Amino acid sequence: MTLTPKERAERSAQAMWAPDRASHWMGMALHEVDEGTATLSLEVQPHHCNGHGMCHGGVTFALADSAFAFACNSRNRTTVAQQNSITYVAPAHQGDTLTARAEERALNGRSGIYDVQVTNQTGAVIAEFRGLSRQIKGRLFDETGEDAS
Repeated sequence: MTLTPKERAERSAQAMWAPDRASHWMGMALHEVDEGTATLSLEVQPHHCNGHGMCHGGVTFALADSAFAFACNSRNRTTVAQQNSITYVAPAHQGDTLTARAEERALNGRSGIYDVQVTNQTGAVIAEFRGLSRQIKGRLFDETGEDAS
C-alpha cells in the first residue's frame, strides 16, 4: 500500500506522539500534520509562568520545538534538530492559548530549514522560531512490512 504524503505525515506523528512524554507533560496538544508542516497548541497554566508573571520563554521555545519536530519528521525519516533559534516578540500570560505552526522552508538532502510562528488566541505573534534539521538513520514506522530501521 502506498501512502499519500498526508497519510505518511499522520502515521509519523502517531508514532512520535504516544511516547512523547515531554510534550504531554507540558500540556501540549497536536492538532494537524502534513508533509513539512505541523500545528500544536498549549494553554498557559500557572506552572508555565516565570517570576514576572509571564509564560516562561523556555515553555514557548518547547512548544515551537515540538511543532518543528513533527514537521521535520513528517516524511517518516528520523530527523533531529541541528540548530534552533527563537525571537520573542510579545509576552504570553496565564490563560493564553499558544499555537505553534511549523512550515518547511527548504529541504536539501538530509538538511532542512523550518520556520515556526507562535501566536496567542487573538492571533498576536508571540515568537518566531527557526529550526535547522538533520535526517539521521532510521524511520518512525515500517512502511514496507519489513524492519525499516
